[in-house]
Amino acid sequence: MVPDDLDLIRSVRTTGLSEFRQLTISLLKQDFGLDVKLPEDRLCPPVRIVCMKSQAIKPTKNICRFQTDIDENNARTAQENVKTNQLESRIRVIKTDPKDVLFPLDKIEQKSLDFSMCNPPFYTSREEMAQSSESKSQQPSSVCTGADVEMVTKGGEVAFVTKMIDESLNLRDRIQWYTSMLGKLSSVTALVEALIKHGNHNYAVTEFVQGSKTKRWALAWSWGDRRPSMSVARGIPGFPKHLLPFPAEYNFTLPSEISIDDATTSMDKELESLRWFWEWDQSRSAGVGFAAENVWSRQARRKMKLAGQHGSSTKIDTVPDGVALGIRVEAKLVRGQSDSSNKNETQIVIHWIQGMDSVLFESFCGMLKRKLESSKPQESEK
Repeated sequence: MVPDDLDLIRSVRTTGLSEFRQLTISLLKQDFGLDVKLPEDRLCPPVRIVCMKSQAIKPTKNICRFQTDIDENNARTAQENVKTNQLESRIRVIKTDPKDVLFPLDKIEQKSLDFSMCNPPFYTSREEMAQSSESKSQQPSSVCTGADVEMVTKGGEVAFVTKMIDESLNLRDRIQWYTSMLGKLSSVTALVEALIKHGNHNYAVTEFVQGSKTKRWALAWSWGDRRPSMSVARGIPGFPKHLLPFPAEYNFTLPSEISIDDATTSMDKELESLRWFWEWDQSRSAGVGFAAENVWSRQARRKMKLAGQHGSSTKIDTVPDGVALGIRVEAKLVRGQSDSSNKNETQIVIHWIQGMDSVLFESFCGMLKRKLESSKPQESEK
C-alpha cells in the first residue's frame, strides 16, 4: 500500500463507515486485484500487510491458506470471495465449532503449517467493550459494526490466546510460528509471562500504529529454532526489558586503522578455517554460517590440531542436520565517532538466525570480536 492510500484511509474514516468499507474494497481491488464483498454487520478492518520475517530461510514454495471461522456468516462470505476470485486451489475456508480446537490440523488434513495468524475477540463482554470506548481520550472515528462472535469471548483475548499457547504445547513445531494480534498492551505482558513459564524463549512482540489514534499489538512464538530479526522481536518501545526476548543481534566497531577490506579478509579467513558450513559473499561483505556444535572454542581448535586438521580448510559443504547455531555476519562502513577526524570506521553486525542456546551465540560473538580487534592491517604494497 502506497503512502497516498494511508492518507486516504485517515481522511475517509472521519466521513463514515460505509465510505471506509468501500475504501477497503477499492484498495483490495486496486492493489491486489481482488473482488470482495464485506458484510455490513461484521468488522471491516483496514487493509494491513503483515510479514513475519525469518532470517534463516527464504520462501521456496507457494503459500496455501486455510481460514477457519466459527461464524456462519463470515465463513459463507469468505467462501464466496474465494470463489469469485478463483482462489479455490490456494485458499480453503473451514467452518468450525466453538468447542473445536483452534488449530484443527487433522481436520484440514495437514501435517504441518508454516504459520498461523489470528485476530481474536478482544473483550470479555459487551460491557467491557463499552467501558473501553468511553475511557478513550478521543472519540472513535467510526462506529464498530463487529458482531458479538467477533468481539467478545469468555476471558477475553488473554484467555483466547492462552488456549492457543496451550494447544501449541502439544503441536510444537507442526506450526512453525504462532501469531496473534492483541487489543491491549497489558495482554502482551500476561501472555509473554505465560510463554516464559512454559519455557519458551523464542518469541516476538511488536506494535502497529494506525494513524494517530489507534494502536494494536502482536505476539508471535515458535517452538522451533529459527530466530526472527531483532527489529521484529523487540518491537514495542518501553516494554519491560525482562520480558523482551534475548537480543538476536550483536554489533561492534573496529579501530579506525583496520579497513573494511582488512576486516572482511581476516573474518573470512578465520571463519573459513572452522569445521562448519560457511559461505561468504564478498560483493555484499556478508556471510552465513551454521554449526552443529561449538567449533571455535580453544578446546575445539585443540581437537582439530590433534586430528591434523589445523591450518587447513575444514569447512563442510552443506548445512548440518542438527544446527546448534546459525548466524549471518555483515561488515559495513559507519561514520567514526572516536576522534575529531570523523573517518569512516568498520562496523561488524552479527545476526542470530538459528539456534536455541543464547550462551553459544554470545560465545561466538565474543570470539569474532577478539579475533578481528587483534588483527593487524595488511601492509600496503611498495
